Amino acid sequence: MRQRNRGRATLAAAAAMCAVAALPGQVYAAGEPAAYTFAPGAKAVPGAEVSTDASPLQPGSVYRSSIKPGEKLYYRLVLDAATNAYVSAVAVPKAGGKVAYGDGITVSIRDSRDLQCSSENARFAAAEFPHPIAAYAYRVTDKDSSPCQDAGTYNVLIERESKATSTPDTWDLEIRYESEPKLKKGGTAPTEAPEDWPSASPTPPTQAKQEERPGGTSYYDATSLETGTWRDGIKPGQTLFYRVPVDWGQQIFATVDLGNSVGGSDEYVGNALALSLDNPAHGHVDDASPLSYSGKPASVSLDPLPPVAYENRFTFRADESAMRFAGWYYLSVSLSPKVAHAYGEKAIPMTLKVQVENAATTSPYGGSAGIFGVTQDDKDMARSGQSAPQADKSNTMKTVGAAGIGAGAVLVLGLGAWTLLARRRAAAAVGGPAGGAAGRQPYGGPPQAW
Repeated sequence: MRQRNRGRATLAAAAAMCAVAALPGQVYAAGEPAAYTFAPGAKAVPGAEVSTDASPLQPGSVYRSSIKPGEKLYYRLVLDAATNAYVSAVAVPKAGGKVAYGDGITVSIRDSRDLQCSSENARFAAAEFPHPIAAYAYRVTDKDSSPCQDAGTYNVLIERESKATSTPDTWDLEIRYESEPKLKKGGTAPTEAPEDWPSASPTPPTQAKQEERPGGTSYYDATSLETGTWRDGIKPGQTLFYRVPVDWGQQIFATVDLGNSVGGSDEYVGNALALSLDNPAHGHVDDASPLSYSGKPASVSLDPLPPVAYENRFTFRADESAMRFAGWYYLSVSLSPKVAHAYGEKAIPMTLKVQVENAATTSPYGGSAGIFGVTQDDKDMARSGQSAPQADKSNTMKTVGAAGIGAGAVLVLGLGAWTLLARRRAAAAVGGPAGGAAGRQPYGGPPQAW
């Protein structure tokens, strides 16, 4: 038993260290913006041009796919009659290409008769330069709604539109499928959206944190933030990702300040910076008006959004409806590559001001909320600035330490037991018969080195 337990502890430590080594990293040329980091566990799944050939998606999973200009691709869901399902797609155009106004994707969920449950599109508007864009669709159960309420097979349809003047490259897709938790038993779900909520931006706190927080390259490695003023730098052509835990009843406000250029240029670059907000299901919430830049300090803010509430889903405004559940909300900041022509390739100083207002209220869900809730661990990550992979690495290192301590304890106990047994054998041999156990090592000797 000692050998078996010791082996298990050793294997646990080795596996944990292998897990650390397996964490994904970014590889890109020096001076170039980092590429989008896809979730490392994403499964490759092809989209089908014919719905009956569609590959099934599983809840709680992430997938990688791709889409060409003009393609319409199907994926399959199998749903019961009670689950709310959300499927998002992040489209990632290749850097260096060209996109036009109106290019983008549309995501929809449809039943077996092709009746649409919901749809959302993500389009390049005034900020006409390649950067990741996201959209989602959902099937929610509602006794007062007739389509999409039955159990059965549903289709996810992702469509891409590209102008003839755009680069005809294939776009990568990152697809997520999440199921919303059930409401508390006996609870009554609200059926109307709130009519009144604070619609003015609050005054920033004077003692808010101000420190550096380099942004991530994707939703997967987005840097965690809490209320504060966070310094960073952004290069032309780069998109930086951040995430903020926003609980039930809380509002999020965000502003980006771009610093002045050092060098004397005052060339005007229109629609130079884009600020976007997405919800925990990676559904698009809102964009700020694209910010133009002329080498001087500039600033742009998201419009005020309602506090997070389950009943927001019943409003007709897409931005307010997207504030329907608690969890990590994602901010992305993209800088046009055109800025490099006037101001060079170096990063421009930037601050991201984030403010989360109001005390948290009770979750409407029964049991664990999964990604649709805010935990103490989430708050700790926001306080420390850890991304999800950094937190995983920290937890893995704790596992390594615990496994190492456990293996060491097993060895110490084994040596102690062996020593005690040896002493007892030696004592018994003193008064025992000749040729007895005197001088013999118990059980073949001490534990072997490993």
